[in-house]
Order: sequence, then C-alpha cells, then structure tokens
Amino acid sequence: MRAHPSVLLSLALAFASCRSQPEVDLALINGRVYDGSGGPPVMGGVAVAGDRIVAVGALDDVRARTTIDVKGLAVAPGFINMLSWADEPLLVDGRSQSDIRQGVTLEVFGEGWSMGPLNDRMREEQLAAQGDLKFPITWQTLGQYLSVLEKRGVSTNVASFVGATTVRIHEIGYEDREPTDDELERMKALVRDAMREGALGVGSSLIYAPAFYAKTPELIELCRAAAEFGGMYISHMRSEGARLLEAIDELVTIAREANVPAEIYHLKAAGRDNWGKVDEALQKVESARDAGLRITANMYTYPAGATGLAATMPPWVQEGGYDAWVKRLKDPAIRRRLRKEMTTPTNEWENFFTGAGPDGTLLVGFKSEALKPLTGKTLAEVARMRGRSPEETAMDLVIEDGSRVEAVYFLMSDDNLRTQLKRPWVSFGSDAGSLAPEGPFLRSSPHPRAYGNFARWLGRYVRDEKLVPLEEAIRRLSALPAENLGLGDRGRLAPGLMADIVVFDPGTIRDHATFDKPHQYSTGVVHVLVNGVPVLRDGEHTGATPGRVVRGRGYGK
Repeated sequence: MRAHPSVLLSLALAFASCRSQPEVDLALINGRVYDGSGGPPVMGGVAVAGDRIVAVGALDDVRARTTIDVKGLAVAPGFINMLSWADEPLLVDGRSQSDIRQGVTLEVFGEGWSMGPLNDRMREEQLAAQGDLKFPITWQTLGQYLSVLEKRGVSTNVASFVGATTVRIHEIGYEDREPTDDELERMKALVRDAMREGALGVGSSLIYAPAFYAKTPELIELCRAAAEFGGMYISHMRSEGARLLEAIDELVTIAREANVPAEIYHLKAAGRDNWGKVDEALQKVESARDAGLRITANMYTYPAGATGLAATMPPWVQEGGYDAWVKRLKDPAIRRRLRKEMTTPTNEWENFFTGAGPDGTLLVGFKSEALKPLTGKTLAEVARMRGRSPEETAMDLVIEDGSRVEAVYFLMSDDNLRTQLKRPWVSFGSDAGSLAPEGPFLRSSPHPRAYGNFARWLGRYVRDEKLVPLEEAIRRLSALPAENLGLGDRGRLAPGLMADIVVFDPGTIRDHATFDKPHQYSTGVVHVLVNGVPVLRDGEHTGATPGRVVRGRGYGK
C-alpha cells in the first residue's frame, strides 16, 4: 500500500536534517544513477533504510551497514513488466528467475484472464486444465490469490488487472451472447469488488473466445465500474491485423466513454498484409493523446507472438469452452467448413493461420506426454510427418493434447518493431511467464521473450542500435509504467520512495535466449533490490522473497 505523501516527505526531511547522518541499511556507491525521469544520470549512489530510499546522489556522509561498490554500473529504478504471465509460474517457483535477472521488480498480470474471481465451476475447470505446472487453487477472489502469492513468498512485487473475460465466464460461461441486465450488473459488482481488493483496472483480450463475444457497450460498462476507483483499461485489442485501425478506434471509444486511461497490450501490426498500417495506427494513438485522452501502449521486443492454436480457428467453433470445441472438431462436416475458413483471409476474426502460415507457426507447449516430442517443430513439419494438411493437423493436435496447444507465430516486421520502440509512450511487457531452466519449466519450449525481453531492449536496441538514449530507455521501463498504473511510490529513485532498484552494466547487458534454445538467462544485470532487500547479488539469486502485492487506487474503498 502506498504511504501518504506527508509520511514520505517527513522521512526524507528527517534524514536530510540530521547533522550526523543516521546509519542506513544499505548503500550503493560510485554508480551512475538514472532516477527514472528521463534526465541525465548523476554520479553517486542510493541509500536505503528498510524498504525505502533515503538518499540519492552524493552519499559522502552516509554510514551504511552494508556498502556495495557499483563503479562503472548503471543504477536505475526496478523495471515493471506490464504484461506478465508469471501468475502461475510464481506458484511453483517464487524466485521469478528469468525476470529478476533482467531487472524486473514488478510483475503485472491480467491480460483478459485473471486469477480471480472464481466460482466452483471455474476452479474445477482450471484444475483440470493444468499441465506441467501443478498447484492447488485455494482462493476465490483476485485479492485472495495475490495474498496467497505474497504469503507463499515471491521475489518480485505482484499486481493485477481484473480480467473482463474472467468476470464474463463467472456470470455467462462460454456462450456467444450479450449479458442480461442482471448479469451485467453482477459483472460490474465483481469488478468493483476486485478494485476494492487492489486491482489496477480492467484487462481484456478480445481476439479469443469467449472474450470475442463481448460487445463494446459491455466493456464500457465494466470500465465505468473500474473508473469509480481510479482504475484504467488495458486491452489485447479486437484485432492487431486486418482490423487494427478499427480496434484502436474501439479502445479510444471505451477510454472516452468510460473516462479512463487506456493502454494497448503488445502493440503490433500482425501479418505481412497489415505491416503498412503501423504508421496510421501510431497516428491514431497520438491524435487521441493530443485530444487529451490518456492512451499508452506496451510491447515486447521480438517479431513473433505466442498464444495457442485457438488463434488459427474462428471463435464460433470454440463457443462453449474446450469440450464443446473438441466435440465440433470431431464432426467431419465442421472440419470441412473449418479447413476453408482457416485458409481464407478475413476481417471477421483474427486468423493467425493465414497471418503466420504453417511454416511460421512453431509448436512450443503440449500437455500430453505423447506429443511433447513435437515441441520445437513447426506446424508444417508436423503436418508433413503425419501426412496430413496443416489445417487438419492443427485440429488433431488440439483434440489429442487436451489443450489449446501453445505456439509461437512469426507475424511482425522488424522495421515496424523499431518504429514502435522509438515512441515515448510505449513501455514493455514480456507477455510470458518468469521461468527458470530447471524442473517443470524445461518440459516446454517458451518464447525467448520470457528470458530476454528487457535485456534485449537495453542491449540490442538501446546500446547497439541507439534507438533512444539510455536515460529514456530506463524511463520507459520504470517511471512511465508506474505513472500509467498510478503507482506514486515506485518507478523512480527519490527519497521516500520504495527501494526497488536494479544495477546493470550498460556495456554488457544482453539477451541469450533464442527460439531454438529459449531457456537461457540474460546477462549484465548485477544487483537487484526489491523493497530494499537484495534479491540478486553479483548476478546470482540470493533466494530472498521480499515481494509484496502492489495495489491500485481503489484498495480498501
């Protein structure tokens, strides 16, 4: 919970007014300090007492119980992962290894689906759907889940949006219809409850069933409920391809009508036929910003996305949930219809089959032991192995695996990627879990963004290609997302703020994970403090789990 500004000011003034400076717990000295504002660095350090920063810059008179010399290194606010799928991995391994080793100190969940609210039916469905990662589900609400993580022990801080998909499933299930008035009121009540528990706002993911079935007025109403508590809207928009521009219009409409800030998840123009739309898409966002709307975006630093084989099939075939989907996939007449729709470009739904093609669809995650040997092969390769068409193979794999089957899709242009990376209103999200090259995590082949998204930004695009100055790159990893989320005590290095701090070598930081060999840690991050506690020391995890729940403005109201 954020401290009152007067408390922070009193703490800083008390420290500054002492003739004989009090002893602090830890001091980072002799570094190049980037405070997150985007301004130039200063030589000096950061002093920490408890979980707070008490001094920044020259620390000549500071006495510290622990001193760490960071000469030649950059000292920055901890990085914020705006789109994290560490919600389940942290229940298995709370160390958050792949993200901590890139400087991430806050994981933000909730892209459409959130870990609560759950009813009994949803809990049973989630337990049945578990694959390599096994964990009990002992909570019902989003706030209860976040508390479970904190009590279990996690190395990063955690926060979440409440999922528009989750509240829809809670009240409507998987049906393709609009909610009744009573159902919509109950959905809004669930949003309000989540906001009081600390949710940051409402998150949506509109290309997937059943989220696809939600109309714009429904989303506006949910966002109006979040707005009562200072929340925002964040969305995997209805299209990132054929109807990208229309999808941005919808997001802007929701922001305007609900009077909320809005953010675009993983900004992109997906599919070669849509690459030429990126300039107009960016102009739409900037026009909305010029008109006074608070529109921002986040992105990952790779030209490929990742999701399930569900994205190769139209939403109508998935209505009713997984079991209903599989029943339809076994019907010969439906399969004939699907083969045609999967291979036909369309504006009606987001078709990754035509967007990436079978050769650009990499299979990376199976639930079935029998299918795990196919991990790392393309859909085209598996189709040739089986002597089947790629369309039939995709259907068969969904049936055989008991899941949507995880896949990487090569959809984006490197040139567009660089164009987007230069925008000052774009922050970063991995769209992946925080993993480790051990245990159950080795049973799948994740997108390399799980291990390299943030290091790739600072190494390849900032240091090597010089797309933006380092101080601006750090702002967009820290202060920008903190401001967008309304987190006044994180995202910057200043007296009185929370001591989430990363120390890294700008000259050596780099990603090593590849699509062929994704389980490789990034290097170049030397020290990480979370709430004042060293979690990474000299590049190695300390085992500490000081992470806390970071709650939104509506907490407790």
